[in-house]
Amino acid sequence: MSNKNNTKKWNILSVADDDFLKKFSDYPKLVSQILWNRGFREEAEIKHFLEADYEKDSFDPFLFVDMAASVDLIVSHIKQKNKICIYGDYDADGVSSSSLLLDVLEILKVEVDFYIPGRVKEGYGLNEKALKLIIAGGSKLIITVDTGIRNKDEVAFVKERGLDIIITDHHQGAEDEADYPDCLIINPALDREKYPFKSLAGVGVALKLMEALVSKSTLDDELKTKLQERFFDLAALGTVADCVSLRGENRLIVKKGLEVMSETRRLGLIELIKVAKIRNSDALEAWNIGFQIAPRINAAGRMNHANTAFALLVSKDKDEAAKLAEELNFNNQMRQKSTEAIFEGVEEQIAKNGEDSLLAAVYEYNEDEEEKPWNEGIIGLVSGRVTEKYYRPSLIITATEDGYKGSGRSIPEFNVAEALEKSKEYLEKYGGHPMACGFSLKKEKLAGFLKSMKDLADVAFEGLDLKPQINIDYLLEFSKINIDLADDLNILKPFGQDNPQPIFLSENIQVLDKLNMGMTSQHIKLRLKNGSSTILSAIGFNQAEKWAFINNDDAIDIVYYLEVNEFNGRRDPQLKIIDIKKHEGEV
Repeated sequence: MSNKNNTKKWNILSVADDDFLKKFSDYPKLVSQILWNRGFREEAEIKHFLEADYEKDSFDPFLFVDMAASVDLIVSHIKQKNKICIYGDYDADGVSSSSLLLDVLEILKVEVDFYIPGRVKEGYGLNEKALKLIIAGGSKLIITVDTGIRNKDEVAFVKERGLDIIITDHHQGAEDEADYPDCLIINPALDREKYPFKSLAGVGVALKLMEALVSKSTLDDELKTKLQERFFDLAALGTVADCVSLRGENRLIVKKGLEVMSETRRLGLIELIKVAKIRNSDALEAWNIGFQIAPRINAAGRMNHANTAFALLVSKDKDEAAKLAEELNFNNQMRQKSTEAIFEGVEEQIAKNGEDSLLAAVYEYNEDEEEKPWNEGIIGLVSGRVTEKYYRPSLIITATEDGYKGSGRSIPEFNVAEALEKSKEYLEKYGGHPMACGFSLKKEKLAGFLKSMKDLADVAFEGLDLKPQINIDYLLEFSKINIDLADDLNILKPFGQDNPQPIFLSENIQVLDKLNMGMTSQHIKLRLKNGSSTILSAIGFNQAEKWAFINNDDAIDIVYYLEVNEFNGRRDPQLKIIDIKKHEGEV
């Protein structure tokens, strides 16, 4: 059986300088090596990375240029007993941000409302129809979270009708500062902003606004401290879910947030952890958020409406929270099935059209067809799968009644957001990051848009040998692996964007036996040995088909994460398979 995964390039990162290893000999050698791999060189930055905590090392929220004025404005509306409306986004970052801000305002006895737009019918950002509803509902101040920085016209619409508005966001603003919304803005990503850390998630910005607001309240100091501690579970959720950098202040937020979440009293999270069947609920890690909790939060906005996820996070009733958690779990199951169905349709188009520098698949609108267009909330996930499989940027586009909407994912060699900017003449709306984007366009613009994007990809890839690359932190002797070595790596957690989980390679390892596991035998477990080494287990979830060519007694080279398996009171080192190649030689 052929193995497409073996086309990946294995790149073993350079060994740390001896002087560096000697200088930081207080740390385990493998930890120092990984710090070297992550670009650390100076003692101060290493000490901060490993030892900093939020209370001592986070930044003053009033360093934001408009923070003091924003707090004054909010306090003014609170004193006037005005209704305040929170306007959020429909993803996990936006939902957690909205929940955080609503929670603190309710504790401060504010009459508060909220609005989260529908992903499909309304799309990202502020829209006039929603704003009219908010105005009619009697709100006098709107505070956005995780959205709004590109909504200059909509902000003007609000202000013309006598409302105040504060934008809190973390996305890039327009290139020209004159195109910023004319209101108070709290956004670390803006060039004009003086806040030292630029990579906060939307919920990180909401956390900072909460801290500033609580600090200026009339509550006693002890209550202020307890109140500020209360929100770190939500802050960690949104930060991990939004895949922002887990360096700097984000790392501090997530470290503290995981501690709070592991002991959370928030009923919605408790019930969500239950339905997700998270075994380590008393010691949660970032991957639990990224792969088990956040997908269920996001499933609400993808399949129906994010209000369900929001209601779960703010619920004060156990029975209600349990019901909502089950609903999100069901939505996530339906999301998985829908993703698979769309992916199959995309694969058919790729097989028909052939592989190109940029892969595009389009669902054409046809009123006579019983089949519904591809779910707009799912196509970004499908694009991610396509890009991962083919190592090409991909655009997955679905028809709407008046045009098309699309999502894209990319690879490091192609800045898809920059490509959209160069193709903006074809687009109605667009936005994103170098590796991900979203856009909408009219039907008659589709052909020109696709040609423009593919031409840009052709130019970017000219002369390049495009293959996915695995950066390996260390070539590890199999006999050196033990529980202490696995535990040493814990100091580097939480893992995530810009601080990936360390990847190791061991060569010439003998496969003692292979076992398929799971309801459909979809998982694989290998028992491995090298010479006189301890026998270790290697697990590959949903990888049984991928490694079907591996047989007992084979000699393999294996790339893996080193983890700890805890079962029945035992703690053993375990490998989590990333990639395998047959070893060239004898065991």
